[in-house]
Amino acid sequence: MALKGALDWMPREEEHKDHSLHTDVHWGTKDPCTVYEKRPLKDPKSGKEVEGLYVSWIRLNNPKQYNSYTTEMVKGVIAGFENASLDRSVVAVVFTGTGPYAFCTGGNTKEYSEYYSMRSDEYGQYMELFNHMVDAILACKKPVICRVNGMRVAGGQEIGMACDLAIASDLAIFGQAGPRHGSAPVGGASDFLPWYLSIEDAMWNCVSCEMWSAYKMKAKNLISKCLPVLKIDGKWVRNPTIITDQYVKDGEIVYGEYKSGKELEEGRALVKQYQDKADFELLDKEVDRISWTFANLFPGCLIESIDSIRQKKKFFWDTMKNAHRHWLAANMTGEAFLGFGAFNTKKITGKDTIDFIKFRQNIAAGKIWDYDMFAEVLGKPQK
Repeated sequence: MALKGALDWMPREEEHKDHSLHTDVHWGTKDPCTVYEKRPLKDPKSGKEVEGLYVSWIRLNNPKQYNSYTTEMVKGVIAGFENASLDRSVVAVVFTGTGPYAFCTGGNTKEYSEYYSMRSDEYGQYMELFNHMVDAILACKKPVICRVNGMRVAGGQEIGMACDLAIASDLAIFGQAGPRHGSAPVGGASDFLPWYLSIEDAMWNCVSCEMWSAYKMKAKNLISKCLPVLKIDGKWVRNPTIITDQYVKDGEIVYGEYKSGKELEEGRALVKQYQDKADFELLDKEVDRISWTFANLFPGCLIESIDSIRQKKKFFWDTMKNAHRHWLAANMTGEAFLGFGAFNTKKITGKDTIDFIKFRQNIAAGKIWDYDMFAEVLGKPQK
């Protein structure tokens, strides 16, 4: 706008600048892809849409492979966050996945095994993209909500923790898978988890490859809220496989742990019957409520507050990300080749892991790491 008063003599430009970095070349609608859309901001009380203000939704769309991200999808996530960050009409960003089963299960194992294994330099370049993806989330100048619609595992857990808040389906599970499948949780988990959990919980969650429930992670402060998504005969039913009505039993905390025996069996049957019809009404109402809260704050004060808290995560992420990138690249000729290869060939061999004991025995015997040694520990094609 033109200056008025004593400075009305100074020339000014009036046309808005376009700060968007990316066009839609990195987004799509047909899986596998990243979907980017701007949804109108809603007043959660009236349900009315607000003119000219939006919430950007970045959705990992690869449901056939549990929303694992391909190389092209990583580019789409980067493009989405960078455009949302610079879009003056965007109030907040929602990061989610397609369908009722998974937010994200990490990198695409098929791509890892069939292309990147034994190509260390190629994987190193891919890791540059991965690091850029995490950086884009942490640098976004809009608050980021992770809408955890299902499994948040491995690299999915890592990019989810880069977000500012997490609201989860109560069917979601959380954990790492790297040490079991040939990698290490150094794409963010080893940096972020110690900020959320106790150091021993972070350690065990990183290395054990156990999957923890949304209720357990809520109790341990990893996520802000978990909400039921099963609606049976018009009533909301909390995850029937998880203990949610008792906190302590025999002196041990049992809230958020899996049920056992017949109760667990019956719960799993119920989930199997209804999960494909999961209703995300409560989850989305909570996302709308949080987005509306953000919209009713000074935007400059809001992002300064968020950036100040993010900085604690960024410090450790920035300290180690390049060293981890090089290790992960080098690892693609050894344990990653075996781990991703075993997982990717399960339909051929019937096994998704190597023979770990035989592998350790070979190491103890000082055997050369060649294809013959690898063949000893991988599963064999079934006839």
